[in-house]
Amino acid sequence: MEKTRTVGVAMDFSPTSKLALRWTIDNLINKGDQIILINVQPPQAHHTRKELFEDTGSPLVPLEELRELNFTKQYGIARDPEVIDLLDTAWKTKGAKAVAKVYWGDPREKLCDAVEDLHLDSLVLGSRGLGPIKRVLLGSVSKHVMTNASCPVTVVKAKQSSNSRH
Repeated sequence: MEKTRTVGVAMDFSPTSKLALRWTIDNLINKGDQIILINVQPPQAHHTRKELFEDTGSPLVPLEELRELNFTKQYGIARDPEVIDLLDTAWKTKGAKAVAKVYWGDPREKLCDAVEDLHLDSLVLGSRGLGPIKRVLLGSVSKHVMTNASCPVTVVKAKQSSNSRH
């Protein structure tokens, strides 16, 4: 029997992070694996739980609590029905457990910290698809994480429409 794995998915609720979650469920998750949604809030965010958990990140939050409006207010993250549906499907079809963890700070550093803190077997993130100039100015989260994380990292790219290729 295969060892169950813990797979992190960087989740900012953008279309590419949802695509990364969908890709993870379809291609990486096996029966009994655990999915940890990792959300990184900006350092200047002021939410009620930040003062308690700014240094360590939030406790692991079970899927049931992700559904609650109170949770989203306390942590300042979106309550996204599409993400909840994807996680429900992973539970029903593959028996995958889902939890979330919120960090505050620079996503590049906090995602690498999460790999260590959560003992991740793998990390999946979506690519924002920045052009070369924006990538130089803003820095690439995915490139930093691929270079510095201590586990395998998969970057899921959005498919380009035929119009955007020209």
